[in-house]
Amino acid sequence: MNRIEKTGRTVDDAVQAALKELGVSREDVLIEVLEEGKDALFGLIKRDAKVRVTVKEAEKAAAPDSFEEQLETVPETPEGPAPKEEPEVTEAPVSSDAEEERKAAAQDAKTFLETLFKAMGMDLIIEKFINRKDGEIELKLHGDGLGVLIGKHGQTLDSLQYLTNLAANKGKKEWHRIVLDAENYRKRRRDTLEKLAHNLAHRVKRTGRKALLEPMNPYERKIVHEALQNEPGIVTYSEGEEPYRKVVIDLK
Repeated sequence: MNRIEKTGRTVDDAVQAALKELGVSREDVLIEVLEEGKDALFGLIKRDAKVRVTVKEAEKAAAPDSFEEQLETVPETPEGPAPKEEPEVTEAPVSSDAEEERKAAAQDAKTFLETLFKAMGMDLIIEKFINRKDGEIELKLHGDGLGVLIGKHGQTLDSLQYLTNLAANKGKKEWHRIVLDAENYRKRRRDTLEKLAHNLAHRVKRTGRKALLEPMNPYERKIVHEALQNEPGIVTYSEGEEPYRKVVIDLK
């Protein structure tokens, strides 16, 4: 299977579900947004988003890793001219068009937020960063009154992030993931979830009874799963349907 259609609470949720089922990373696929979903301000979604994810064709043959490997493929010829040296193979650079579109998406996201915050009467500083490894775009918010933008367990920040992704990716050939952070909330939330996961795992070992966490979005569930993936005697899995899907911590 090299093509799949998936739905989710957000476009990013649908993409992540497709990547998980296909067993590939975002860099290996082409993403087409079929339905962005109906929503109101702050993510009150009435209809799921839908995407089509297609796996890119892999290279048919890999280049030799070294000069010695190249020589192994040449028959021995004691007499006659020496074998011709193969030209050095170098990794192709990232498409400049893709890089320019990613930069445009980052700027569009920043412009969208600046316009929104101005209408709300909020004076915030927005920093934008692009991760060169995976292409993820991060926007960091600084200023006063950020608590109202974060909301309970980051729910308002997640909704604002969802709207920003829709605005910045409109008209783009590929989907560019955008992450919003406010005063390092994402890092603090990750630390809290990892500590909670380990505490609950120890309780499960002590009592022999499984633990259920509160409903979380896919990003936060992933943090819990990763925190306990090497915990001896413990297994984690998710159950339920979005948006009430939760992590279960149990004995193996």
